[in-house]
Amino acid sequence: MTTTTELVAYEEALATYDPVMGLEVHVELGTRTKMFCGCSTELGAEPNSQTCPTCLGLPGALPVVNEIGIESAIKIGLALNCEIAEWCRFARKNYFYPDMPKNFQTSQYDEPIAFNGYLDVQLEDGEIFRVQIERAHMEEDTGKSLHVGGATGRIHGASHSLLDYNRAGIPLIEIVTKPIEGAGERAPEVAKAYVAELRELIKALDVSEARMDKGQMRCDVNLSLRPYGREMFGTRSETKNVNSLRSVERAARFEIQRHAAVLNSGGTILQETRHFHEEDGSTTSGRIKDNAEDYRYFPEPDLVPVAPARAWVEELRGGLPELPRLRRNRLREDWGVTEDVMQTILNAGAVDPIVATIAEGADAASARKWWMGELARNANETGRALDELPVTPAQVARIAALVAAGDLNDKLAKQVIEGVLAGEGTPDEIVEKRGLKVVSDDGALGAAVDEAIAGNAAIADKIRGGKVAAVGALVGAVMKTTRGQADAARVKELILERLGVEG
Repeated sequence: MTTTTELVAYEEALATYDPVMGLEVHVELGTRTKMFCGCSTELGAEPNSQTCPTCLGLPGALPVVNEIGIESAIKIGLALNCEIAEWCRFARKNYFYPDMPKNFQTSQYDEPIAFNGYLDVQLEDGEIFRVQIERAHMEEDTGKSLHVGGATGRIHGASHSLLDYNRAGIPLIEIVTKPIEGAGERAPEVAKAYVAELRELIKALDVSEARMDKGQMRCDVNLSLRPYGREMFGTRSETKNVNSLRSVERAARFEIQRHAAVLNSGGTILQETRHFHEEDGSTTSGRIKDNAEDYRYFPEPDLVPVAPARAWVEELRGGLPELPRLRRNRLREDWGVTEDVMQTILNAGAVDPIVATIAEGADAASARKWWMGELARNANETGRALDELPVTPAQVARIAALVAAGDLNDKLAKQVIEGVLAGEGTPDEIVEKRGLKVVSDDGALGAAVDEAIAGNAAIADKIRGGKVAAVGALVGAVMKTTRGQADAARVKELILERLGVEG
């Protein structure tokens, strides 16, 4: 049995092998209390300050199921076109981890609350790919380990570890796909598109913020290769806790290349967990992966079965919001944009900010222009998501209104956005403080226009001679003199009036 860290070219790997994926996504629910006790789930508290005998697994402590957690699980299952169990149970998943205070995880095994569903995802070229859902089940999160003294933050090389059990017991939904076959060379793209669509669905249901950068949504990428024409799956690896859309795609691509290299060299793929490394997109070995029977599942004796009434399930079904793909199609038509443009807006995370800005009074074109232009540029430069920028939809709508009223031009509006992002105040306050208002008064503009004509006599003569297009050079000179604050349209009119030329 051998392993290798060398890769083969992606195209070479796909010429020989057919990738099969399985994606397991953990979603941290946005409940106020934990899954089986009343401890707070609020982030940022002092380590181990949000714990009790139940979530610490102390003897004699008895769990009670969080009703909102069950409701959220049903909503997710319905939105994923799943069947909702009429009766299901929790189980104990037994394994040792230092951040599992009970030494078992309360989860679900053979009786999940939701099963047998699907999610249609749209790829970058518009193709729709259906991902089949095996199950969506309820469980609890583990605590958090902090490894101290090493260079990497991992346990290897650390001098000691610290444990914070505040996160232990926070409600999770694990969504597991059936084997994803037939994606071929587009398998990494399918993985990314699926997780992106799932994230939008979770956010639309308002059951979680689904922030991957904060660990509220994490993806385990299972991948195997099989030679074309063979039905049996290859041995899989599981890349754990991948926490961005880009990384999901990169992890799948890297594992395809790594598996192919191992198989081409005559080696054997280990069934193991692997760690993903953001800095170079590689994965490294974690531990040998257990099979389900190694966890010694058995029904949780301290929790009663869950049997959601059919009337309640149908009530929840009727209250589901408009789902993301349908909403995007409606918005695309409302905004009058192409599918390619809508995909770009989606990729930028700008759909919700644009919708909110329109709700504040801006027209769709203006809202899209500023979120996809100056604000997207700033987000890219600072490495933040659009919704993390210190600007509100109401402020963007106000900037758009100032432009529409002629009080700002685009150049000045960019300076106002810069001021808002710097925390200088509201758009109106920044316009006042910086003196950014467009100058449209003829008296104030006249001197600058006369100066531009006098300083560019040859261009003025061309305009008098009928080359009206040359007026742009004089308009530019006036804009330079006025530091971009002149009303360009009015400047053009004044120049042509001074030169006795009809516009």
